[in-house]
Amino acid sequence: MKTLQDILYKVGIEGISGKPSVTVSSLSYDSRTVREGGLYIAQKGTQLDGHDFIYQAIENGAHSIICESLPKKCNEGIVYVVVKSAAQAMGVMASNFYDNPSEKLQLVGITGTNGKTSIASLLFNLFSQEGYRCGLVSTVSVKYGEKDIQNTHTTPDAITLNQYLKEMVDLEVSHCFMEVSSHGIAQHRTEGLVFAAGVFTNLTHDHLDYHGSFKNYRDTKKLFFDTLPKTAFALTNLDDKNGSFMLQNTKAKKYTYALRQHADYKAQILECQFAGMLLKIQNQEVWTSLVGHFNAQNLLAVYALADLFELPSIQILKQISQLKSVEGRFQSFQTTQGITVIVDYAHTPDALEHVLETINTIRTRNETLFTLLGCGGNRDREKRPKMGQIAAELSDKVIFTSDNPREENPATIISEMIEGVPPEHYKKVLKVTLREEAIAMAGQLAKKRDIVLIAGKGHEDYQEIQGKRYPFNDFELAQQIFSKTN
Repeated sequence: MKTLQDILYKVGIEGISGKPSVTVSSLSYDSRTVREGGLYIAQKGTQLDGHDFIYQAIENGAHSIICESLPKKCNEGIVYVVVKSAAQAMGVMASNFYDNPSEKLQLVGITGTNGKTSIASLLFNLFSQEGYRCGLVSTVSVKYGEKDIQNTHTTPDAITLNQYLKEMVDLEVSHCFMEVSSHGIAQHRTEGLVFAAGVFTNLTHDHLDYHGSFKNYRDTKKLFFDTLPKTAFALTNLDDKNGSFMLQNTKAKKYTYALRQHADYKAQILECQFAGMLLKIQNQEVWTSLVGHFNAQNLLAVYALADLFELPSIQILKQISQLKSVEGRFQSFQTTQGITVIVDYAHTPDALEHVLETINTIRTRNETLFTLLGCGGNRDREKRPKMGQIAAELSDKVIFTSDNPREENPATIISEMIEGVPPEHYKKVLKVTLREEAIAMAGQLAKKRDIVLIAGKGHEDYQEIQGKRYPFNDFELAQQIFSKTN
């Protein structure tokens, strides 16, 4: 058990009321989970202000409080610490409380709009196959040892994250591959962590509902690289126009990868089909079951990371040849009638365009390409017409449907997507509000050798409607429906 003074190491303190020698049994930013002898961190959120729950935290057993302003009445015997940013302080304190676990393993952060989950998961699988004990913190799940925890946030809160890392250290995990989201950076969830490496994938239109502008979104991503230590290395994708920008102020050693530009790590696609690709990476050929330009970039990043961690080149290529597609990322199956069904997480204009361009590069044009997609409710509305336009222009038939409508009316979301469809493509468009019915319609319309892309939800096993989550898995449902209709 640590003292408050120990936990406050490197925290910018603006004032203390009480003795910081008090012991701390646990950390919490939710007053309902505070235990006897615990420390409560009062954060100001977008909907609730943690300062309104300080008295409840004390009633539940908190002996010390971290806050940005003192309550009107301070309880006797309670230690109050005033900080400028409670969220920022929480990251540092969580690291201190759990003995700074990020310093005791090789922590790799992957950030960007698309590719984070694929790269993190592929690295976890590759290093695990090479005999390393690894950890994974991704949008899909958190894995280490025998644990496989379904994740609720791409980047967990700082307390949970450090708890995971501490358990990884106790299990002698050597490498942890972690997605770093823009929300996680902006909300200081990675504050206090020491990264051994950082990877930038790309930057496209996403999360502008939260960040307000593309510049703010870009600058938030850059903060991750600005704070990397000089002992770390930073790897960036030069095919993206923001790749060089990310490295401008970093202290880390700089490395680059690209398919189209001159870079430290180079690759090219020699052959591409639905069964896989033949790649040339650093002048060495390798066959992979993964498909598409975006996956070629992801695999090149994986190769570069493994090489920078000094894995033998021949072993890296061997493992790349054995890697399988990440769940919900260009995950496909064929029906008995030869219909190819692809499920992909593409939920941004750029990701959708890449997936459709990949399909159009491979297909013969003697078949019909159906694209089924929706857009999430209570999220960035600007991307809806853009995604509608891309789907209509790059597909033969489009079925607009629900994604996770959340509190919004699905019909309104669909209408906003259709606003982006050029008039000459209106005849391609169908509207089916219920997603299950939309997949069933695709199953009825698709004929021999046709292609069906089901985009937007990927790995998700739920659909969120009016505050409730209902079981829903695109891949499993598509397998059921297409086995009956074909």
